[in-house]
Amino acid sequence: MDNSLLKQVLREYDEKRTKAIIAADKRKKELLAINPTLADIDNQICCIALQNAKSILLSDSKEKNRLISDLKKKLNSLIKEKNDFIKNLSKENSYLNPHFECKLCKDTGYIQKDGISTMCTCLKQRLFDIAYNKSNMGNLERENFSSFDLRIFSDKPDKEKYKSDISPRENIQIIRQKAKNFIENFDNPDEKNLIFTGNTGVGKTFLTNCIANEILKLGKTVLYQTAPVMFDEINEAKFTRENSTIDLYEDILNVDLLIIDDLGTEKITDSKITELFTIINTRLLNQNHKITKTIISTNLNVDELFKTYTTRIGSRLAGNYRFLRFFGDDLRFKKAKKEA
Repeated sequence: MDNSLLKQVLREYDEKRTKAIIAADKRKKELLAINPTLADIDNQICCIALQNAKSILLSDSKEKNRLISDLKKKLNSLIKEKNDFIKNLSKENSYLNPHFECKLCKDTGYIQKDGISTMCTCLKQRLFDIAYNKSNMGNLERENFSSFDLRIFSDKPDKEKYKSDISPRENIQIIRQKAKNFIENFDNPDEKNLIFTGNTGVGKTFLTNCIANEILKLGKTVLYQTAPVMFDEINEAKFTRENSTIDLYEDILNVDLLIIDDLGTEKITDSKITELFTIINTRLLNQNHKITKTIISTNLNVDELFKTYTTRIGSRLAGNYRFLRFFGDDLRFKKAKKEA
């Protein structure tokens, strides 16, 4: 990942963290100004904290432990009194605390544990969104399970047209449930990856966004690329920006959920087939020692996939992916007709 991009995003994080702290300070001043009792409790808490620090520095070991224990009891009592007072004002206990967007890193972008600093998933995702996802995941607010409308799918079976005994609506209900199972069991190594097949406009991208939405809520990272763009970026990174090649591959191989959209629309070459095999196989081998999942969306049917991408790739897909076939009328055409 480009260092200049990281610096840019960290400046954004610093700005929003500062705003959250300033807003919390403003709320506190306003509340203390009209509630002298709360100000008095706050002063007592500060005094206890100072006494605690002095006890650690000046007392002998035995006396120190007794004093610290007494001070902790007083401090806990004052904190409870403060929280009860705030609650009586119809405020949440966290009202006076900064309201950070990310509770894990408190909008710093990094998590400290055992003296080790690691990048928070929220920062990783922000970098992915700028560097890779761009407009691919721009519809997440609108395309989610709460806006999933089964009524737009036909409830009339047509075996000759759809090559199925069930209706498009029944089919999408089954697929939706399998998608929810995929989300619920994401961290289960036995849960298979997903491959969506079907014509354009039958709901593949919508459902993909629904899944991405839920995975992000779990605090995981999502990288969403169309196959043509992904292969082009890999090729460009290899031949024009050698230093970024490693980053690009690491991101594709290590992201929690990789979404490859429109597989089969890229110009097929031996090198791209090799790249695809490397991506699929490496993620399946779990070489990064964590659970990663992949969703592939394609207009190709199963036979076309095997013919296009060789038996090696086909066998990996057949053994480790759950194939879900979408069918029905072009939903985008139906929506346009309805709105006209």
